[in-house]
Amino acid sequence: MRKQPRQARSRATIEAIVQAAAHILGQRGWDGLTTNAAAEAAGVSIGSLYQYFPNKLALVEAVRQRHFDEVLAVLRVAADDGLPRSRRIEALVDGMISVHSRYPAAHRVLLEEAPRGKDARPVHDRFAAILHQRYEAIVRANGRGTSRDPLRIAAQVLAAAVAGVVHAASSQRTLQSDTLRRELLGLVDSYLSARPAPVHRVASPRECEDDSASADSLATVRRSKER
Repeated sequence: MRKQPRQARSRATIEAIVQAAAHILGQRGWDGLTTNAAAEAAGVSIGSLYQYFPNKLALVEAVRQRHFDEVLAVLRVAADDGLPRSRRIEALVDGMISVHSRYPAAHRVLLEEAPRGKDARPVHDRFAAILHQRYEAIVRANGRGTSRDPLRIAAQVLAAAVAGVVHAASSQRTLQSDTLRRELLGLVDSYLSARPAPVHRVASPRECEDDSASADSLATVRRSKER
């Protein structure tokens, strides 16, 4: 974005442009999005659009950023350990369904068609880092995992599971299904209720040989004492 809005009117203009761009992305895809089409749909002049967005790639990045902000807001609520456990899980599932229900076709375009701007990498990396931190907070709030590695992996698994279900449902147009919501609630609840099983490491062949040698030595000592 070329400049940040300072007045309410400017913020409203940007909001209208971003929503128009998301709508066009969903209706026409990446190739069908143009700055002229976005300006017309938003009800603003092309000059007003260019004050904030130099090209359509900048528009797409603004749509992505909006989506990132909405996802992180959902995770912030779902990680609030001041809420009852059931409310946290509902906040996660209902929030993710709601976020992806707004312009679901646009989300598919963002995932499958639209390129990233050359300066977008830091924004995406920051989003990924915060998203993982908040999923870790969700796992921690539900008491699953204590040491760093199990917590990190549990957060990674939960994030991938929720994203996979929601993105697939968006593609298959089943996001509003009560059955899907119920199944996803059950998935998250079951996963967060589980406790990691103790990890039993399999001994290496060398360790088995050492143990056998130690046992033989101990047996020899015992026989010597008996004599």
